[in-house]
Amino acid sequence: MKTRSLVGLIAAAGALLSLTACGSGSDGAAATTCKQLDAGQAWYGANRDTLATFIATTGTCGKQVESKPLALFDWDNTLVKNDAGEATFYWLLSHDKVRQPTDWAATSPYLTPAASAALRAACGAAASGTPLPTSTNASCADEILAIGDGGKTKGGAPAFDGYDHRRLEPAYAWQVQLLAGHTPAELTDYATQARAQNLAAPEGTEQTIGTTKVDGWVRYYSPQRDLVTTLQANGFDVRIITASPEPVIRVWSPELGVPADKVIGIVPLTDHGTYTGHIAGCGGLGPDQVITYMEGKRCAINERIFGITGPTAFDQQPPGKRPALAAGDSDTDVVFVSDATALHLVINRNKTELMCQAYANTDGTWLINPMFINPKKRKDQPYPCATTGFTTATGDHKPLTQPNGAVIADQQDTVY
Repeated sequence: MKTRSLVGLIAAAGALLSLTACGSGSDGAAATTCKQLDAGQAWYGANRDTLATFIATTGTCGKQVESKPLALFDWDNTLVKNDAGEATFYWLLSHDKVRQPTDWAATSPYLTPAASAALRAACGAAASGTPLPTSTNASCADEILAIGDGGKTKGGAPAFDGYDHRRLEPAYAWQVQLLAGHTPAELTDYATQARAQNLAAPEGTEQTIGTTKVDGWVRYYSPQRDLVTTLQANGFDVRIITASPEPVIRVWSPELGVPADKVIGIVPLTDHGTYTGHIAGCGGLGPDQVITYMEGKRCAINERIFGITGPTAFDQQPPGKRPALAAGDSDTDVVFVSDATALHLVINRNKTELMCQAYANTDGTWLINPMFINPKKRKDQPYPCATTGFTTATGDHKPLTQPNGAVIADQQDTVY
C-alpha cells in the first residue's frame, strides 16, 4: 500500500505553514523562530509548499534531538547550472595541466586498446611527466576531451570496457586519474581559477577546447541556495554527494554554506603528497573499481556518514541510516535519491531511470522540478521504463521494476 503522499498533506498542514515558531526548549523557553523558504524564489507548482511542509514536520529547529535529519544533494546540475567538475577538467586542458603518462593504458584499468592508440597518435610520445600542450595541440586536446567527456575516441570507438555500469562511470574516473603528478594544493588552485572563470562568464558562454565547443559558465541555483540554508536553519545535516572530484566541489560548496568537510565525491589517492593517478575504492573494493556513481553513491554515504563498511555498504539500509531528503538530476543519482525516507527531489534533465522513478512516484513522495535556468524541453516520447528503463551492471538495459517486482509503466514527461 502506498504511504500517504506529502503533497496530499499540504492542505492539512496549511495552518502549520503559516507559523513562524517551531518549538521551544525543554526548559520552557520562548519558541524559536525558524527560517522559512523565500516566497520570492521560483519553484514549480506546489513544490515550495511541499518542501515547507516537509521542513516543518521533519526539521528539528528549536527541538532537543540526539541526531539531525540528513539531507543529501548531488552537486552538478542539481545545486548549480552546468558541471563544476567538467569546468575544472576543461580548465586543465586549456592550461596544459595534464601530464604525459608513461603509458596511456595505465591511466585506467578499463581503457580500451583503441583509446590508448588514439591518445598516442594524437598526443605524441613526450617524456613521462611532461605537461601536454593541450592549449595548442588541438588533436591531443580533442582526443582527451572525447574520451574524458563522452567515453569514446574522437573516431567513435568505445574508450572503456569491462566495468560495472552501476558502480563506475570510467570517463568521470579518468578525469580524476589524469591528475597524476599534481598536489592537492595545486588542484585546489586550479579549481579556484576555473570557478572564478565560469562564474564571471556570461550565461550561455561557450569555450573551445581543441576544436570542440563546450560550456564555459556555471551558476548557483538561487532557489536551491535558499533551500539549503533553510534546511540548515531548521536543524538538518546538509551534505553533498557528487560524482565530481571531491577536492573540486570542496572549493565550490562554501558559497552555499556547506562546509568542505560535508562534501563526498571522487577521492584521488596520494603518495608523499602527490596524486598517484588512482582513486579510492568503497565497500571492500580496491582503488579504481568504484566511484560516487549510482550504487557507488550509496556505498560512499553508508561508509562515510554511517560507518558501514564492506560489501554491505552497497545495500539499502534501514530508515534510520538513510537520508530524509535526497535531491538529484541524473541517473547517476537514482540510487541515493530513491533511498530517501521522506522526500525525493528531482531536477528534470530527461534522464530515463531517474525520471521513470520520479513520475511513477510509487511512495507518493517524489517531487519533480524543471531546471531553474534554461530548463529542458518536454521529452516528446514517453520514457521507456517498461522496456529499457534499468541499466544493468554489464551495461544492458531491461524493464525497470518497483521494489515488489512490478514493472513500472512507460511515463509521459509532464514537468518541464
